[in-house]
Amino acid sequence: MAKTVEFFFDFGSPTAYLAWTQLPKLAADAGAELVWRPMLLGGVFKATGNASPAQVAAKSRWMNDDMARWARRYGVPFAQNPHFPINTLTLMRGAVGLQMRRPADFERYVAAVYHAMWVEPQNLGDAAVLAAALQRAGFDVEALLALVNDPEVKARLVANTEEAVARGVFGAPTVFVGSQMFFGQDRLDFVREALA
Repeated sequence: MAKTVEFFFDFGSPTAYLAWTQLPKLAADAGAELVWRPMLLGGVFKATGNASPAQVAAKSRWMNDDMARWARRYGVPFAQNPHFPINTLTLMRGAVGLQMRRPADFERYVAAVYHAMWVEPQNLGDAAVLAAALQRAGFDVEALLALVNDPEVKARLVANTEEAVARGVFGAPTVFVGSQMFFGQDRLDFVREALA
């Protein structure tokens, strides 16, 4: 059976962004398939009683420094988004919609949204700002909005989120290798070992 790495993510998590910068290569090096699992982090928090580290002032200050350290270690760009937290419902429905209906565009969309969220930070909760960012990345905004409003897409995002919670997910990023769960971008060495 082929090895898989399931990546449960939400664009609103800066640590999920950091994991995203590493997981494709990690999976490829291990000969594993990377399985993208978009979920709604707000829904996970509500279902599990968890909350964003941004809501704890001391932890938020520490995490800002820690994320910058990890970005330097990985050699990737990272900038704290001054508009954080951003409601990611539209963004995550867009990811699910492309995954379902136009999978060839999915990874390009993920890259464009992560860039606009954590590399050149913009307020992607503002519809006009989001539309401009997607247009710059070559997307048809009207077609994407149609996907976002598709009842099947909405239902799939709910189902992904419910499955995540049922499997023990309480935050993002969460990675599964088989039944083994790893939380946080700083656990990727364990993911690599699990795939070895």
